[in-house]
Amino acid sequence: MTQIHYLAILLLFFLFNSCQHQETQVLYLGADLSYVNEMEDCGGTYRLNGKVADPYWIFSQKGTNIVRLRLWHTPEWSGYSDLKDVTESIRRSKAAGMAVLLDFHYSDFWADPQKQIIPKAWEPVVDDLEALGDSMYNYTRDVLIALAEKSLAPEFVQVGNEINIEILQEKDSMLLDRINWPRNVELLNHGIQAVRDVTMEKELDTQVMLHIAQPEFAIPWLKDAARHNIQKYDWIGLSYYPKWSEYEMDEVGPTIDSVKTMFDTRVMLVETAYPYTMLNVDSSGNILWKDSLAPGYPATPEGQLNFMVDLTKAVISGGGEGVIYWEPGWISTGCSTPWATGSAWDNATFFDGSNQNEALPVFNFLTYDYHAN
Repeated sequence: MTQIHYLAILLLFFLFNSCQHQETQVLYLGADLSYVNEMEDCGGTYRLNGKVADPYWIFSQKGTNIVRLRLWHTPEWSGYSDLKDVTESIRRSKAAGMAVLLDFHYSDFWADPQKQIIPKAWEPVVDDLEALGDSMYNYTRDVLIALAEKSLAPEFVQVGNEINIEILQEKDSMLLDRINWPRNVELLNHGIQAVRDVTMEKELDTQVMLHIAQPEFAIPWLKDAARHNIQKYDWIGLSYYPKWSEYEMDEVGPTIDSVKTMFDTRVMLVETAYPYTMLNVDSSGNILWKDSLAPGYPATPEGQLNFMVDLTKAVISGGGEGVIYWEPGWISTGCSTPWATGSAWDNATFFDGSNQNEALPVFNFLTYDYHAN
């Protein structure tokens, strides 16, 4: 064999393997279904083609391949999003053939860019970094071990939810404008290490994700984390809502590309949503209102679908590998949240609240051909 022939065969080999890799890469498209168990217990139902159906089955049939689920430590105001509830949600997700992203909030309530409140159980050690790190490690490990022993290990784990500010803070002394980075990274590293240790011990392939709200905050946060020796993570998860982001949709793709390149990580958009109507079907005020609309996307079923398709295209253009819609199953029921009776999200679900919660056209974003010209 001549050298030219050898080099040609070698080139074809690498091209073939590259094509194979591209063909098998998964595009994760899915939904955060953390509210579904509660909505069903409150009497809520979901319909497809006029018939009541299991919502997990509906999402699976419509093309969902990943379900995101939040986990609170010890929620006192709710019997949901604790380990028992999440275990059942993971069971339902996997039974329907969908992967799971488990979202540790490390709080008893919502953790987000405006609040990262330490669980009540850990308050006695809030000023003892070693003890607090051990608490975070042991809790993360215990949860994942418990799930693995039930054959319910998640494929992805978020170490924190929208961690733009410092994690595990006391409610009455919340810092929003600065982060104690040595403390912050020390704690996050304990969570990451717990995932890695369980993955090795149980011979799993669980991947680690860090989650930043709004694309414009990702790069500065990641630079600071890197300077303080954050442990290796596999994914960056981003939230993108026009209501809260300074970026237009056409800035999402380039930001994702920059994050991938600068930090050698994979990227997924793990929270977004868009209203299909300005109608409010209950007495609870809706969070996504007129200030949530993006130019060219009216609050109609078609506008909601087009927004999701175009946003997914933007994510893919930047090399992102997934889009997860936040709480498409948070329908209106007679049950109460800490704020009001009903749902504050009923105009942004995947189900028409004015038509017996019939499935909306937005489901089609899950099966859209994103590889077509």
